[in-house]
Formats: sequence, C-alpha cells, structure tokens
Amino acid sequence: MRRGFAPSIAAATAALALAACGANTANEDQAAQATGDFPARVQVRFPVRQHLAQPSQLVIAVTNTGARVMPNVAVTISNPAAPGAQAFGTLIAAPAPGQPILAGRSRAVWVIDRGPGPCGYSCHQGGPGAAVTSYTNTWALGRLRPGHTATFEWHLTALAPGAYTVAYRVAAGLSGKAPAVGATTAGALHVAIASTPRQAFVNAAGQVVESGGG
Repeated sequence: MRRGFAPSIAAATAALALAACGANTANEDQAAQATGDFPARVQVRFPVRQHLAQPSQLVIAVTNTGARVMPNVAVTISNPAAPGAQAFGTLIAAPAPGQPILAGRSRAVWVIDRGPGPCGYSCHQGGPGAAVTSYTNTWALGRLRPGHTATFEWHLTALAPGAYTVAYRVAAGLSGKAPAVGATTAGALHVAIASTPRQAFVNAAGQVVESGGG
C-alpha cells in the first residue's frame, strides 16, 4: 500500500504545481486565439496631484459592452516620454562617453505596493501581483463576459518628484489581435508629484488632517 501511495501523492502534487504555474500561460493561449474588436467602456481614477512618499491607487474598471466574451481582459501601463521604461517608471539619462555602462536605465517613479489580482505569494513578497503576465508592463484578469466589469487596481507609493505621464491601453487578449475599442480604452494621465511629503496633524477635535493639497 505504501509503495503505491507515494507515487500517487507525487503525481497529484506535480499536477497541482503545473496547474498553478500554467494559469497565465492558459490565459495567453486563449488570448492568442481571439481576433477582432471588442467594445468596452473604461473608467479611470488616479490622483493627478501627489506628494513624495504618498500612497495612492490607480483604478481602471473595464466593462465589456460587446456581445462576445473577452478571453483575457488586459491593461498595459507605459510612459510615453520614456519608451522602454518599466511600468510606473522613467528612464535616466544615458551615461556620457567614458562613464560606466548602466545595467538598465529604467527607474521607478512609483513603487508597486500591490498589483491587480488576488494577493498571493508574489503580492506578499513585493512582486507585481497575481495578474502579471509575461508581456512587459501588462496585467490580465482573465475572461470577461458581456455586461460584466473587471477592476484593475494598483496600490502605489510615489518615489520621485516631477511631472509624469501614465498611459494605459486596454485589450481583450494578449496576442495583439483582439483590441478593446471605444473612446476610453486608451488614454494618458498627467500627474505632478510634489517634492515634499504631505503633512498630517491632529486638530482640536481629535481628527487627523492632511495638509499640502490633493
């Protein structure tokens, strides 16, 4: 009995591991088969005035307004002023001739405290979240039925003062052959991050009040 039992446990464990590791791959395979336009309506919320070290949330809610199921609704985040930078990042200046070569020029403007999707191992370890894909700067939340809404939410902390643009683009799949279409499925948010952290104090009524504007 014991000799036959151990391989059964091993087989079951391997099957579970493959299922867990292959979740995003399965979604990407579905997306590769999707073609055509998928109508959608998108609502976005993100503070356009922020402060250094201030936590904030970027929320992108995608509603499937078409008649077909979106195979793998996805959002890509980029910085138009810094092509090739990581999501929520920018590029530092290239080194001058004779200066040490950089391993990478991309630098974070916001740190991702929590990405979209369930908060699993990656999320708890400071990773990009359960909805991350193998595509650069893209998160996906799987199938989205007609009339339903998928909400992408990033919890962020501002690291670098300045003026930045956060661009987003929604797709129904990851292959590039299934774009989401509509007036709001792509856009850009212009955000100013002040160089001083927001200040908080307790007023006479015992309430915590933050100063420094939005």
